[in-house]
Amino acid sequence: MNMNGLSLDPLVNALLEGDQVKAVSTAKELREQGIAVDSIITNGLEVAMTRLDNKCTIEQFNLLEIMLVGRASMAVIKELYPSDAIPPLTKGVVVIGSLEGDIHDLGKNILKMVLTAQGYRVIDCGKDCPVDTLIDHAERGGALAIGVSGLITTIIPQIKQIKHMLVERGLHRIKILAGGAALKQAAASQLNVDYVAETAFDGSHYLEHMRSAHQCSGGEREL
Repeated sequence: MNMNGLSLDPLVNALLEGDQVKAVSTAKELREQGIAVDSIITNGLEVAMTRLDNKCTIEQFNLLEIMLVGRASMAVIKELYPSDAIPPLTKGVVVIGSLEGDIHDLGKNILKMVLTAQGYRVIDCGKDCPVDTLIDHAERGGALAIGVSGLITTIIPQIKQIKHMLVERGLHRIKILAGGAALKQAAASQLNVDYVAETAFDGSHYLEHMRSAHQCSGGEREL
């Protein structure tokens, strides 16, 4: 329910069913009924992702379900924000990519879906991406964090260099989030990153905790 007295449960349910067509049509109906876009995001997409997050314990983890919900969420976002419109910055910018030599992007794409649905602006640098490209985008975009995904161990030396390269550019406040099969076995200190995420939701939890801690410190958000 929102301030207009209209329930967003049909949208939440359509998203959790992974039904893109129904989710998009429901979002369009809500807009026609006068529901603000930010309300649809906050009370629709974010609620759906939170429920999926709560469901996806280690025992119940379902990769296909996450992908279907994520794709439905992305379809709604594209409906709400046409390709020529940039969604308003709500929580911060996150730059993501699979590093040079790694052509796998499934994990990166799932992280993009989750973070976008939760209100972050995600800059996707794609796969086989040089570290310099990631950092260039992070600097230009005023990023809160850089997320790197890896399924092969040969990219680890590149990951270890990211923090050094950020410091050299005076970008030491940008956090580094790592994930993927090749990286989850290592500690953050071994990779020289700020956090190693088990799942996309685990990564989003870290970002939320980081933002909350900074806000509680009373400082301005530094992206």
